[in-house]
Amino acid sequence: QVQLVESGGGLVQAGGSLRLSCAARGPPGNYAMGWFRPAPGKEREFVAIISWSVGVTRYTASVKGRFTISRDSDKTTVNLQMNSLKPEDTAVYYCAAAGGAGYYTNYSPVDQADFGSWGQGTQVTVSS
Repeated sequence: QVQLVESGGGLVQAGGSLRLSCAARGPPGNYAMGWFRPAPGKEREFVAIISWSVGVTRYTASVKGRFTISRDSDKTTVNLQMNSLKPEDTAVYYCAAAGGAGYYTNYSPVDQADFGSWGQGTQVTVSS
């Protein structure tokens, strides 16, 4: 199982920016990584996902054009740049990893059930 450690949450005014990071440590493999947050009617909804190989990213509709997910060159750290933040973005953001050895490098699921490793979460609060 992959161990994930998040950082970068905090308090920001509406319209501001925050950058979340997630450092992964675990057995070698092709891991998609992403960010989730709680949503009404769901335990967690996906916010943004990036595949092991750079090139495949997915965003939930409400953050497209405002959030950017990226992966460091060593592929063990994933970042979420959040711009133009809104009060409705307030949530605990969880980093998650899916996949492993033998998975396709473009594997990029969005269902939380496909993610086997989770971080502890980092609080993001956007004031109006």
